[in-house]
Amino acid sequence: MHETIYVDTPKGDSLTLITEQVQEVVRDNGIQSGICFLIVPHTTAAITINSYLDPETAQDIVNDVRRLVPTRTDFHHIFDTPADAAGHIKASLIGNNETVLIEEGNLVLGDSQGLFFYDFDGPRRRKVLVKIVKG
Repeated sequence: MHETIYVDTPKGDSLTLITEQVQEVVRDNGIQSGICFLIVPHTTAAITINSYLDPETAQDIVNDVRRLVPTRTDFHHIFDTPADAAGHIKASLIGNNETVLIEEGNLVLGDSQGLFFYDFDGPRRRKVLVKIVKG
């Protein structure tokens, strides 16, 4: 079985810190040692681990990913919109999964690391699938 975390995102591209929501799932499962798998089941969203200490870090990441893959009208696949096509590429670059160790009932992350949900096509209600395996 897996559990689902829901993330309500703002308009456009955004990074949302979800570390506490994931840690709550770990706590609720009572797992002291294991692995937490996180999967994003969307084609215009991703998940990443990065520094959460300075909120401007998230804005810098959003700005530079947007610079690397701007919304354009010359994409070959624009079934929905050019923004949707750009979102597909961004999601592939960032990735749809993360794996985090669990020790003593806690996610094992660096002191400044946090889990971020990355939406490229908000506002939406998105999902993160969480699978915990006892280790």
